[in-house]
Amino acid sequence: MASPFALSLPAPLRQFFSLFPLYTHPEVESPDKARPVTSPTLWIHIPWSPDADVLSSDVECLKWQAYLALRGLSDVAIRWDVSADGALDNRLPNLHVPLKTVPGASQEVKTQDDGEGDLLPAHLIPEWVDGQVGALDQLEGYADEAARDESRAWVSLLEGNVHAALVLNQPSSTTFLSLISPYQHKPRPLEAVVTHPPAPLFGISSLLPSYGTHVDVAAIEQQYKEAIASLSERLGTDKWFLGSASPTALDALVFAYLHSILHSKEHSLRFEVTRRVNLVAWERRVQSQVRGAFRVVGTLQQS
Repeated sequence: MASPFALSLPAPLRQFFSLFPLYTHPEVESPDKARPVTSPTLWIHIPWSPDADVLSSDVECLKWQAYLALRGLSDVAIRWDVSADGALDNRLPNLHVPLKTVPGASQEVKTQDDGEGDLLPAHLIPEWVDGQVGALDQLEGYADEAARDESRAWVSLLEGNVHAALVLNQPSSTTFLSLISPYQHKPRPLEAVVTHPPAPLFGISSLLPSYGTHVDVAAIEQQYKEAIASLSERLGTDKWFLGSASPTALDALVFAYLHSILHSKEHSLRFEVTRRVNLVAWERRVQSQVRGAFRVVGTLQQS
């Protein structure tokens, strides 16, 4: 029996609502379900040869691949079917790890792991690696304080002069689809990596508003040649840069740039490296170690 206090809708309103009936349907089972994360998986930009390679064609992703491998990680899965738009901060790489491996995760979190895992941006990868293989000492793996301090200068040289030459000679896509698509991989702009930002194409006194940049190509190319020459001389016959007993973050960075340069379509870039036997031999030796640390995720192998 209905309660005498129950409110009822006026007939005209009920008739109006009847034009928009609410239907409920049973749950639809989908065959496409996310696989549980059981091992670390690195999201990267597509390799040079997706059918036969595991090393990213993007130097930023390759830096972190080399870092993981040279820190001693192995059996790391990789995937390149996720665009940068789907990554944290819209930047690849990202590292997808099981919750039980996250540093500081409570026992409750570990026991309730549902397989979704945790997605880490690139700057949190070192902390996660420290939790797996142990943290580095204050020297960060270098022979002494002088070598550690020197490594900072080499990092600046690589990410400045060498990276500028790489960006300068990087082919740009001019297809109509690439122009209108919001999901594009945009490398760091040239003016962000050169030592002195280039002046705008139009000055303050111009009637036209300033836009674009004036790039001194000759200066960038000369700085690149000097950087590669210095790199070869500093390596000499050592196994690792700066005479370290084991690989360091600098070695990962050097490998990423050498590998990217050797795959560049620009002959002048490759020539500066290929003419130096010690750099080529070093890159090949490290490449085998880095390549062996990764495997393609199962869904990409089946596609």
